[in-house]
Amino acid sequence: MRWNMILDDIVEKRKEQLQREKDNIEPQDMKEMALNSKNKNHGFKEALKKSGLSVISEVKKASPSKGVIAEDFRPVETAVAYENAGAAAISCLTEEHYFKGGGKYFADIRAKVNIPMLRKDFIFDEYQIYEAKVLGADAVLLIAAILSEEKIKEFYDLAKSLDLDCLVEVHNEEELKKVVACGCDIIGINNRNLKTFDVDLNTTSKLAPLIPYEAVLVSESGMKDENDMKNVKEQGADAVLIGETFMRSDNIKETMEQLRSCL
Repeated sequence: MRWNMILDDIVEKRKEQLQREKDNIEPQDMKEMALNSKNKNHGFKEALKKSGLSVISEVKKASPSKGVIAEDFRPVETAVAYENAGAAAISCLTEEHYFKGGGKYFADIRAKVNIPMLRKDFIFDEYQIYEAKVLGADAVLLIAAILSEEKIKEFYDLAKSLDLDCLVEVHNEEELKKVVACGCDIIGINNRNLKTFDVDLNTTSKLAPLIPYEAVLVSESGMKDENDMKNVKEQGADAVLIGETFMRSDNIKETMEQLRSCL
């Protein structure tokens, strides 16, 4: 199954989830809650810019390519272990159908950790950005593959007005052009080929030199060991986003130390 089809399916299912969320809390109410929110940004961008290679550790139960990754899913426990192991930030999935995530997991984690949090989801409606603010997110993911240049700019500006950072994700040169045109300051390069699901860490080295200004660069997907970490750092990454490797680990602290041992 091609990723474009899967991506379309994810977005379709996500529209159903969004409708349930809007039925639960009306858009105008969500907007007012966000605008009145006292939630402060825990410094997502700053955390990624620290020297070395910052690690965004991801909490996810499942994915479309791998199915259920964590049978015994303990999101809060996992997130606290990430913080204790020295993660710079935590990414938490809030997409319910394919990734088995949810806003409740996000809010539960936010109450227990002090490091920045990224709301990882398929965002195509401003409601989701207001909702992220209310959940206590410090940053949201914007996926260039599902958004026009105009939408990227609109959502980026909206997020910034709410004191949220944006990790804007690209998979190829065409998507990167859209993101660069918007001047996005945190760019994620996903090393997963979204047609075959194969991972190629050279995607980072191909796309990184094409960014014409100083942006924080995050390499996403496929980091399995310390050599992969060294590889993407040499290619210019400031940070990496790692999910499955941690979710399958029996000892998160050891896995983190192993991954960082080459740096």
